[in-house]
Amino acid sequence: MEYDLPLGNDPVAIRRRVEALERVLERAVTVPGINRPVGLDAIVGLVPVAGDLVGAALGLYLVWEARNLGMSKWQLARMTANVGFDTLVGAVPIAGDVLDFLFRSNTRNLKIIRKHLDKHHPHTRIIDA
Repeated sequence: MEYDLPLGNDPVAIRRRVEALERVLERAVTVPGINRPVGLDAIVGLVPVAGDLVGAALGLYLVWEARNLGMSKWQLARMTANVGFDTLVGAVPIAGDVLDFLFRSNTRNLKIIRKHLDKHHPHTRIIDA
């Protein structure tokens, strides 16, 4: 898969960047045997403390992009809470790593961003064929 990520701050560019980042963080590869997609967030989360901090930083990048879109403080707070919960739960040894497979904060945050974009910038919607 090839991604041509634009560098602008227009809604189309932001949508493409956040969708690509969510894909990398949550669904980069499929685990053989369980046939479940995992991403960088779950993989780096296996490294104690540092991995969870890296995952949180990448998740907060989505929040920053949402701020650039002018999303409400309530939406930004929800997104930050998703990242915070994921980080806190991920910090718990073993159980946190299992929950990283189940609670996908970046996917939840992408859903919030898409809802905003679809309402306020409908021209950014890409119809998959």
